[in-house]
Amino acid sequence: MILPIVAFGNNVLKKRAEDISEGFEELKELISNMWETMYGAQGVGLAAPQIGRSIRLFLVDTVQTQEEGEEGQGIKQVFINPIILSEEGKYWSYEEGCLSIPHIRGDVDRQEIVRIRYKDENFKIKEEEYDGINARVIQHEYDHLEGILFTDKMKPLKKRLIKRKLESIKRGAIEVDYKMKFKF
Repeated sequence: MILPIVAFGNNVLKKRAEDISEGFEELKELISNMWETMYGAQGVGLAAPQIGRSIRLFLVDTVQTQEEGEEGQGIKQVFINPIILSEEGKYWSYEEGCLSIPHIRGDVDRQEIVRIRYKDENFKIKEEEYDGINARVIQHEYDHLEGILFTDKMKPLKKRLIKRKLESIKRGAIEVDYKMKFKF
């Protein structure tokens, strides 16, 4: 089932999310709905706060961003109760966007390597290192669990330039091709 994506301005996007226990009810259904929602909105990642759930869960599919023949370099993974252990390497700038902040894109500097510990959808503990676009999407989605949006990491001038657009999103004065939930 496709769920509405929470728009910029909703308090759930600015809260630190809570851990999930292993007996979390309907987790498989929630994950399935999140995949369907993410693909329906043509995203590469989706965090639970973006569907109004303040829990430490996000999904990433960068396989779809890879060039033909290089799909194996992408990842398709569920991350439950993740903890970023380290971020390393050079900072690199890349234009990011967000399903909760439609029609706004901006350069964000992030380190090129991330080491993360998390539980998969079967609550098996994993610790892995990712780089490049995989690391970037993980860092972006992880920020959602910490109540941080990509716009918070943009340079001050760019933030001023998008202020009116952000206000329009808060008011629901935008059109998108997917279901959204606005705070009125």
